[in-house]
Amino acid sequence: QVQLVESGGGLVQAGGSLRLSCVASVRTFDRYAAGWFRQAPGKEREFVAGIDASGEDTEYEDVMKGRVSISRDNAKNTVYLQMHSLKPEDTAIYYCAVREGLNMVVFEWSEYDYWGRGTQVTVSS
Repeated sequence: QVQLVESGGGLVQAGGSLRLSCVASVRTFDRYAAGWFRQAPGKEREFVAGIDASGEDTEYEDVMKGRVSISRDNAKNTVYLQMHSLKPEDTAIYYCAVREGLNMVVFEWSEYDYWGRGTQVTVSS
């Protein structure tokens, strides 16, 4: 069973930045594609960013494209989400997810195998 633990969320003013981290309890993290999703109250979970197992390919959801960057450090079993120029509408719970055995970006939440519990990001106006 893979466990994912997110951190780095919090309260930030509009225009501010946050870096989220997600640590995975696996031995072969370089075999897992990873992604970040978010879910705001009353809304469906949506894809934010994804990265393939090697870290060479990344993709972003349009709403946050240009304001967010996903990266990973396979030696530390960690995937990051750097966010800047945050807006109040970015307020949501942000989740990390991984999918084993794919060296490609995975966009659909249903295709991920494991999920973290999420970290709250609140952007004040």
